[in-house]
Amino acid sequence: MAGTYITASGAPVPEISGVDWSEKRYLIVDDFVGIRQLLRESLRNIGARHIDQASSGGEAMTLLGRMHYDVVLCDFNLGEGKNGQQVLEEARVRNLMVPSSVWLMVSAEKSVEAVMGAAEHQPDAYIIKPITEGVLLTRLNRVWHKKQVFHGIDAAYIDKDYLRAARLCDEQIARHPVHEIDLMRMKATLLLKAGEPDKARVVYEKLLEEREYNWARAGLGKIRLANGDHEAALQMFQGVIAENRFYIDAYDQLAAALELLGRHEDACGVLERAAKLSPNSVPRQRSLGNAALRIGNVQLAEHAFRKCLAIGEYSIRRTVDAYLGMARVCGMKNDTKEALRLLAVAQRDFPGDLVELRSKVTEGLVYHESGDFRRARKSGDQLEAMLEGESRRPHTATCIEMATLLFAVGVKEAPVELLCHVVRNNHDNAVLLDEVQKIFDKARMGEEGAELIAAARKEAAEMMNEGVLLWKTGRLAEAVAWMRASRERLPDNMRILFNSAQMLITHMQQQGYDEELMIEANGVLMHVDSLAPGQQRFAQLVEQLQELIPRRDAPAAGGVDDPAGTMEDAAGGKAAPAA
Repeated sequence: MAGTYITASGAPVPEISGVDWSEKRYLIVDDFVGIRQLLRESLRNIGARHIDQASSGGEAMTLLGRMHYDVVLCDFNLGEGKNGQQVLEEARVRNLMVPSSVWLMVSAEKSVEAVMGAAEHQPDAYIIKPITEGVLLTRLNRVWHKKQVFHGIDAAYIDKDYLRAARLCDEQIARHPVHEIDLMRMKATLLLKAGEPDKARVVYEKLLEEREYNWARAGLGKIRLANGDHEAALQMFQGVIAENRFYIDAYDQLAAALELLGRHEDACGVLERAAKLSPNSVPRQRSLGNAALRIGNVQLAEHAFRKCLAIGEYSIRRTVDAYLGMARVCGMKNDTKEALRLLAVAQRDFPGDLVELRSKVTEGLVYHESGDFRRARKSGDQLEAMLEGESRRPHTATCIEMATLLFAVGVKEAPVELLCHVVRNNHDNAVLLDEVQKIFDKARMGEEGAELIAAARKEAAEMMNEGVLLWKTGRLAEAVAWMRASRERLPDNMRILFNSAQMLITHMQQQGYDEELMIEANGVLMHVDSLAPGQQRFAQLVEQLQELIPRRDAPAAGGVDDPAGTMEDAAGGKAAPAA
């Protein structure tokens, strides 16, 4: 029942009652003990009993990892270590908050970049200090009532049963029609988490029929981008920015679409605009650094990578890329000593074979770009020896960097082999093929490179077409074996991976569940997701795979009809299996 709460100062707070505040779980995060005590007393005045406190970002993350809090009051500036934005970012990334949880960011920081940075991770309110008990409780009360419409889906969310949570959104809409838009937005988000982009698209399109919501257009754009419809996605993101120039996520997505279309300078320009508006994003500064490096803007790359290293020190988004990128910049500025120091840090903080390999490639490029050709050649020789002793090849970006270095130091056969490997694994990626051709051109192998690219593309296409032909003519076991061998030959070719997973699933649908094939199909799909997360076909195949898992209360699987029309040949055409 609604009523009026009187604060310690005598100020009234309308409608603070009607909620049993005593049973909620609270977390106060502030590095000043006096502020923590002040906030704790304010909460106690409305009946709160379960209040935890953290004096640092690290301590807050430990507590958030142990318990789902109903309310978090977090200061932006937390002294040494993570700041409030990074705590909120990590809580979002690690799914430590449930949909009905309330997050209030409390800060004396009024700068646009601080507010924009925090806003990107969507706190429920941003309260500027100094705050009174009345202001705090009024904002808490207002946000609390708004968020409780999601309370019914919390359990399903915690269980990561996102489809059930999405269905529960529909039930909540029937009960709370005034919150229909918020619930529809949540439903679309949950459907995307559940790998149901088509259903999420329907939700967004229905909302857009009623009103031009920028978040719905951005959501639709992301789905189209993941489906390879880059031009349509680009137009949607441009439209969102035209409507709201502070919609930062649309800049990042627009830049991604431009990169996929090969418009690298435009992509860099978009990222630079976004970074000026909201500079405290590690992924954005990393992308800007890489984009600037790609187009040869060393000054901009240096600024972006330095910022990325500074803000990334305590961020969950910290990766090795900024260290390698900054090392390249140092090489271009003849600061080899600093470049090597960064590479040493990279290998120390991100141990593993891949980082060791990438560091070795970067080291060679640093030596070459700083004019130390003798050491660059030595790095190239070491990489060439590594390639001779290893049949597997790294991912595309590393292969291209290795080939660039090896050509630069005078090696020919190894980079040619690497670039042909890249082409075979990306035979339908026109932007990438153009990039490979430019590397051949720079190595004065233009005509020979064009012939090599054509031959590698043909080899990949014929390999895939043979597998599809076996499948279409009903020789399913042979098709599965052929695609298995093709994966060995072309481990990163997305079409071969998708077709291979589809054949394994079809085999089980026709012949019955097979544990080994299930593990094999799952491994293929996980590899796909590591190469290109968010693919619509990935979600569809995972759903088909899950349906094949035998249930204790169900009869044995077998005799399921083929999902016809899901296989693609080298030309991208759909193919149906033989009856």
